Amino acid sequence: MFKKGSKLYSIFTGTCPKCHEESMYTNPNPYAISKLFSMHERCSNCDTKYKIEPSFFYGSMYVSYGVGIAFAVAAFIISYVFLGSSTTTAFFAIIFTLVVFYPIIVRLSRNIWINIFMSYDKKLAKKD
Repeated sequence: MFKKGSKLYSIFTGTCPKCHEESMYTNPNPYAISKLFSMHERCSNCDTKYKIEPSFFYGSMYVSYGVGIAFAVAAFIISYVFLGSSTTTAFFAIIFTLVVFYPIIVRLSRNIWINIFMSYDKKLAKKD
């Protein structure tokens, strides 16, 4: 399911959507906040251009809304249903979760967005 060659592999690892060999980001750590949005121009393995057009990743904002909702719902269910907290505490748990996981949400959204438009090409991957 998460093996090289699947969209989920590229989404969760942040690797090139065409060859799955190189990280798209100059710093793979999303918590390096100053480098959160910093991406390579092209893949060094297959020469795929990541920014297909100017402002390409603005579309990922729509994806981030859905990803953020998923994180918020998970935080609510964990705090309110499983831990039995009050609605006020659950609200603060949601806010805390969204703030703490913001870099992850941003990167996941960008990864999902680019994987909508590009697919893995086995011919471009490095031979092991």
